[in-house]
Amino acid sequence: MATIDETEALRAGTVAEAANGAHVIGSDAEALAVAHALAERLAQEAAQRDRERRLPHEEIEWFSQSGLWAITVPKAYGGAGATYQTLVEVVKIVAAADPSLGQLPQNHFGLVDVIALTGTDEQKRHFFGEILAGKRFGNGFSEKGTKNVLDLKTRVTRDRNGDDGHYVVNGTKFYSTGALFAHYVPVLGLDEDRKGWLAYIPKGTPGLTVIDDWSGFGQRTTASGTVVLDNVRVPASHVFPAHRVSDEPTLNGPLSQIIQAAIDAGIAHAALADTLRFVRERSRPWIDSNVERASEDPLTVREVGRLHIDLHAADALLERAARTLDEIAAQRVTTEDDVARASVAVGEAKVLTTEIALLASEKLFELAGTQATLEEHNLDRHWRNARTHTLHDPVRWKYHLVGNYYLNGVKPARHPWN
Repeated sequence: MATIDETEALRAGTVAEAANGAHVIGSDAEALAVAHALAERLAQEAAQRDRERRLPHEEIEWFSQSGLWAITVPKAYGGAGATYQTLVEVVKIVAAADPSLGQLPQNHFGLVDVIALTGTDEQKRHFFGEILAGKRFGNGFSEKGTKNVLDLKTRVTRDRNGDDGHYVVNGTKFYSTGALFAHYVPVLGLDEDRKGWLAYIPKGTPGLTVIDDWSGFGQRTTASGTVVLDNVRVPASHVFPAHRVSDEPTLNGPLSQIIQAAIDAGIAHAALADTLRFVRERSRPWIDSNVERASEDPLTVREVGRLHIDLHAADALLERAARTLDEIAAQRVTTEDDVARASVAVGEAKVLTTEIALLASEKLFELAGTQATLEEHNLDRHWRNARTHTLHDPVRWKYHLVGNYYLNGVKPARHPWN
């Protein structure tokens, strides 16, 4: 934990960074180095933030000012144009330090991709410039009380009462991760033809209200609460045809999913690291084991071996999926077959990252013992975070997706959950 003097120095550094603009990362290698350094900083009070539900206003400034939120901006527009492999590793590193902070840019990166895929050159220059300067996107995607996640009540329509240069947005969103900390809140809504559009709404726009009412038992500091849109007027330059990223073969869906898998992998790494630390330093061996230390208990050793094998398998499939996306992205044209192959590769990885995140965070208590359940350690945050984040979409459907592809040649549906 930082001392008072160190904390003040960190705050002073953050203010200076904000005043001078965000750092611009120039390469994949630099992105990884920055992620490791930032993760050490973010991990210092992660458990306390979770325990107190202390929202990471300062920490998210460190994060975006580091330049990591801009690493996928294309090189042609001044960014690093980082590979999928680098993006996945960066997210995993940060999520292992603090999975709430690891989740906050999850939708941001998908929204950067929407701009790259559907924006005009003028829109790209404007928004990529904003991102490179340290601006953050939240999200207003999902809604409560509807038939399914694609049954949206929110509307994004042309302003018929004013000039033709604006849209009007009305609706209510929930699970709006990052919106409370965002400079822009991109909101997904349907037009008169039920086509999806994304309106990137600047913070402070009249009619836009962000409510901190997230009460989930995990990912507690993501502020994934409510966004209300009451006749919000948005210039046409801030509205993008979101339907195109699914109507046409793109990697936007696999991108969204692989980031989720990277967060779960990060949670698993953190849970296993805390398991090893606790077993080595605090746990007692079982009386029938006839050993001096818990770390020598043969049944504990066996379980630790199993967890590492499962984690390494998940990491390997995650890396393989990212490499698949990079190979497809390097092609001049992305086909339907390419997107299907990418979705299946990511689906396979997501199955294993989900399962190891849940298993490692549960096994922690079995192997570390009763003392590990004491509130002072707050080790239950790993399971709470894993259980909450892995509910973004049902992993049981990933088994079906993979099996249906290999057995029946059925391509996965194109949407943000595949």
